[in-house]
Amino acid sequence: MLLPPKVAHGVADGSVTLAFRRWRRPDVGVGSEFRTVAGVVRVTSVDVVDEHAVAAADAAAAGFATPDELRRRLRPPADDGDDRVYRIGLEWAGEDPRIALRNATDLGPEDVVDLDRRLERLDRASSHGPWTMLTLALVRAHPHRRAPDLAAAVGRERDPFKIDVRKLKNLGLTESFDVGYAVSPRGAAYLAATTRPVPEPPPLG
Repeated sequence: MLLPPKVAHGVADGSVTLAFRRWRRPDVGVGSEFRTVAGVVRVTSVDVVDEHAVAAADAAAAGFATPDELRRRLRPPADDGDDRVYRIGLEWAGEDPRIALRNATDLGPEDVVDLDRRLERLDRASSHGPWTMLTLALVRAHPHRRAPDLAAAVGRERDPFKIDVRKLKNLGLTESFDVGYAVSPRGAAYLAATTRPVPEPPPLG
């Protein structure tokens, strides 16, 4: 379940406690957790509602000025009518665990070996050849540069490149910004400790 940044931050500060979605079937269940730009959000309830009977208080709890504004923002109904409007309760469940991970720089030999193995596994599973070390080197050399620029430098399309960088982020090795990426403190510690070759990144135009 995707939340816009403004809504995610509202859940984090407690000003937003509900979301409304038109779905054929629920994408989440009670107890589901998902990451957002403001941390981890937990689903506390999932109920089918009549969109024409949404209370003003519920619209406000979802971040809308009025129920009419909320209804205008819902996805249009399916042609066959086989969908319903769901009222989803939300609460903040804590910081994104990747934040703590990316700042964990005390890497022992076992940690480095584990990261080596994880990155080698990603390389083996790739349809476009080994990419992990080159991508880390590229991000380190060109922090806060646009993803399309980085992708073009290594002859890749933007979206698959971004998916790969996200895999590195999940390991705590990179972090994302409004524009571009940077190697995290953990990533820098790993690059300093690993014996895997770190290629020279290409220049950007």
